[in-house]
Amino acid sequence: MGLHEKAWQATRQRIAEAARAAGRSPDAVQLLAVSKTFSAAAVRDVHGLGQHAFGENYVQEALEKRAALADLPGVAWHLIGPLQANKARVAAEAFDWIETIDRPRIAGRLSSARSRSIPPLNVLVQVNVSGEATKHGVAPEAAVDLARYVATLPNLRLRGIMGIPEATDDLTRLRLQFRALRGCYDACRDEGMALDTLSMGMSDDLEVAIAEGSTEVRIGRAIFGERSGGEA
Repeated sequence: MGLHEKAWQATRQRIAEAARAAGRSPDAVQLLAVSKTFSAAAVRDVHGLGQHAFGENYVQEALEKRAALADLPGVAWHLIGPLQANKARVAAEAFDWIETIDRPRIAGRLSSARSRSIPPLNVLVQVNVSGEATKHGVAPEAAVDLARYVATLPNLRLRGIMGIPEATDDLTRLRLQFRALRGCYDACRDEGMALDTLSMGMSDDLEVAIAEGSTEVRIGRAIFGERSGGEA
């Protein structure tokens, strides 16, 4: 068994069990393997298990891994870290998904920079559901307005909502924040936006997130092991 195989299989099992417990199909929840800070060799190892979607925080790190792994088929690269406006042009071409749209300016730059010769860039609106100053994202009450604008832009495909609740052991508080994210997602869909992705939940809280409707969990530590500088 490979270095990461047991951890990856255990994570997939956790997702499947959480989905069934919520009365949902395991296939309704996608696994995004958060490979930020980990090597291209680690990504190659996990890809070999059947994992195709990988999340990165930094544009330059992702570019280096893309180049090193150019031979791998079917890889989808997701940007899950904040995007600076001066990196938007490069990011628009380097990623298949950008999950951190939090202001119109960034969305506009991505739309302008994305080549029309490739499929539209899949994007999520990031919502700061906890209100923490250290978190990026639009306020929940502004999420629908931003999503409405993003949905009008050419070369982008609005897929849904992403958010990171506060780190807390208070399950009631955590659940309420996940429900607020689900509320933003549902409000957009109620307006007719064709959303299919609610990205919420990480290694420590994926079960709660799935119970509250997550369709994508972003898992790093539970697959790749401990990292310095935060966890997923």
